[in-house]
Amino acid sequence: MNSTFYTSPEGQLEAVLQLVSELDSRFVAQAARYARQQGHMKDMPALLLAALTAQRSALVPELFAQVVDNGKMLRNFVQILRSGVTGRKSLGSQPKRLVQNWLNSATERQLLQASIGNQPSLADVVKMVHPKPGEAWREAFFAWLIGKPVDVQALPELTRDLLAFRSGATREVPQVPFQLLGNETLSAEQWAGQARNMGWQGLRMNLNTLARHGAFQVPGCTEYVAARLADAGEVAKARVYPYQLLAAYRMAGDEVPQPVREALQDALELSLANVPALAGNVVVCPDVSGSMHSPVTGYRQGATTAVRCIDVAALVAAAVLRKQPAARVMPFERGVVNIHLNPRDSVMSNAQKLANIGGGGTNCSAPLAQLANAKSRVDTLILVSDNESWIDARRHGATETMRQWERIRAINPQAKLVCIDMQPGATTQAPDREDILNVGGFSDAVFDVIEQFTAGNYGAQHWVKAIEAM
Repeated sequence: MNSTFYTSPEGQLEAVLQLVSELDSRFVAQAARYARQQGHMKDMPALLLAALTAQRSALVPELFAQVVDNGKMLRNFVQILRSGVTGRKSLGSQPKRLVQNWLNSATERQLLQASIGNQPSLADVVKMVHPKPGEAWREAFFAWLIGKPVDVQALPELTRDLLAFRSGATREVPQVPFQLLGNETLSAEQWAGQARNMGWQGLRMNLNTLARHGAFQVPGCTEYVAARLADAGEVAKARVYPYQLLAAYRMAGDEVPQPVREALQDALELSLANVPALAGNVVVCPDVSGSMHSPVTGYRQGATTAVRCIDVAALVAAAVLRKQPAARVMPFERGVVNIHLNPRDSVMSNAQKLANIGGGGTNCSAPLAQLANAKSRVDTLILVSDNESWIDARRHGATETMRQWERIRAINPQAKLVCIDMQPGATTQAPDREDILNVGGFSDAVFDVIEQFTAGNYGAQHWVKAIEAM
């Protein structure tokens, strides 16, 4: 629920809660499951669960087990309930019992992982629900977590190791999440050792942390990390997609060595194996107007991403071009911008060329009008924008974008239009139809969604059926 260039989080929240009040609770529960298990979302499934909790739905216990699958989700759920946005500020007896059960069944490693983060912290949650553990180690762990006196020998092994390290009794770094070591003074060599203990995704996400603590100054660390990131087997195993790597590349600070940055580009090229190739005549129209320079995840206090909407639009175009060298790329702002992209150039290079265009207002219909005027053959047209057509001011009936799409369809009856809206708000350039798919926001899953839609497997009712199948 982040602020975007056009949409406030309050407006999105109100819209979601209004829908929850109107829909059958079973469907809402299925939507929460889908959002968590298929969409890998965090805030939305927690919000839907909290809304059903406020309604005292009988579906809550079963849904809680399916949505709250780690400590972060537990804290999200508690935070939303306590905020009062769903109409209540207390947990209530049933939610309190569900939270207690999670705390009393989680492993030590899960509890340590859950203790990372605030608002609320895991200690706050423990103080709220007062769990009554059945094991001595768990009772000692909760006491330690909330700052009560405790016999260290009663604590579980990993926690004892952490405390021994923190006290200086040992210099051996414990096998716990490195965030728990944040207040300790690890040497550069120890941080380099942390790099070797991280999984591939952990390395990708923590390059700035390693750089900040001098890990790359340790002989061999830069080469090791670069080799891991660019390893074809590791990339395939991680099922990583281009967007994740674009984000890592854009967010890498100046202290991250150039070989590591280049390794991210190599990994991005390898990740294209996970991007489906689209058949037929494909046209990608990335919006390169001024508003596309806002962050793709919206503005979040203290956590705004370095990835802009224009970066993602350029990435989509460059990735499609690499997989389909005959595809046409038609960047637009007030009009279509003529630019030559070499399909053999790296995706990052082509994405940068497009991102560097950035200019004035938005005319989403411009590339469609050019295609229609030329009577071009089109099977799939992908429009990537932030969805606000400032120059096309028609807001009643068909927009100018729709008028031009109908002209294209007259020449290409089987053509399909995909509108990817980086900053989803209340309006769309084209309503959902059998030939039109609207995608709000962006993640790497969008590539698969486009493939399924162009193959005829997605329609307005597809999502309802997919949710109801949960």
